[in-house]
Amino acid sequence: MTTSPPRSDGATPSPSGKIPPAGTASGRTVGIGWVVPSVVTVAVLVAIWQLYVGFSGIRPQLLPSPLRVVEQGWAHRDEIGTHAAATLQVTLIGFAVSLSLAWLLAVVVDFSPWLRRAFVPLFVASQTLPIIAIAPLMVIWFGFGILPKVLVVALVTFFPMAIGLIEGFAAADRDAGALLRSMGASRGQVFRYVRLPSAIPRFFTALRIGITYAVVGAVFAEYVGARQGLGIYMNLQKNSFRTDLVLAAVLVTACLSIALYLLTFAIERVVAPWSRAENRGPRD
Repeated sequence: MTTSPPRSDGATPSPSGKIPPAGTASGRTVGIGWVVPSVVTVAVLVAIWQLYVGFSGIRPQLLPSPLRVVEQGWAHRDEIGTHAAATLQVTLIGFAVSLSLAWLLAVVVDFSPWLRRAFVPLFVASQTLPIIAIAPLMVIWFGFGILPKVLVVALVTFFPMAIGLIEGFAAADRDAGALLRSMGASRGQVFRYVRLPSAIPRFFTALRIGITYAVVGAVFAEYVGARQGLGIYMNLQKNSFRTDLVLAAVLVTACLSIALYLLTFAIERVVAPWSRAENRGPRD
């Protein structure tokens, strides 16, 4: 039995003999390391913003200070929270519809080269539709309920997830597939044991892109026409010249996007822990 020599940076080899990457403790990346640069950058920008507002004397209707945004947002937290809940509901429902359709069509396309040639150009064409023009039409056709907003979210997020899955399936190891077929495996078994696992890392990358688009799509759809949601709230406050409350709603929107983005890493860790070796996400 051989053991790995100690490394100059003090890292301890794992029981299997592999040395954890530098910057990790017992093979686990330090959790807050990737957050620090972003936090410092945001803190510097907010400080510059606060100083500029304080020394320039600019009116709050044009540019409120960060402290005012936080204070007014907290003072109106119940109202903003109600609208945020409506936006989150639209985001999750629309994203669930998009996710289901992406999986269904990607699997169907993977089993049929003819359908791949037929559908993939349509997927690409769907991204050429200007959402700024489609969203008002959705409101005209389906009213101010939840359906038009769900459709906008699904339209915005469908493409990255579908293409991520299709390309992930296509990137499967051909030798592994050929080996299984030589052992009598069916097309379904090859898909299950080779093509599906190979697509998971790319799928989660596409999932992270899609979930951030989902929140933006929901807010934009609400901005065009809705009864509740952060989009309609921003529109109302803009018309009342309450720039501070508009920015407070923007801050809540950003927090929702970041929370959903980080949630995808937790889901990936549970559903496909092996993919972390190929795609370490924000921990790098």
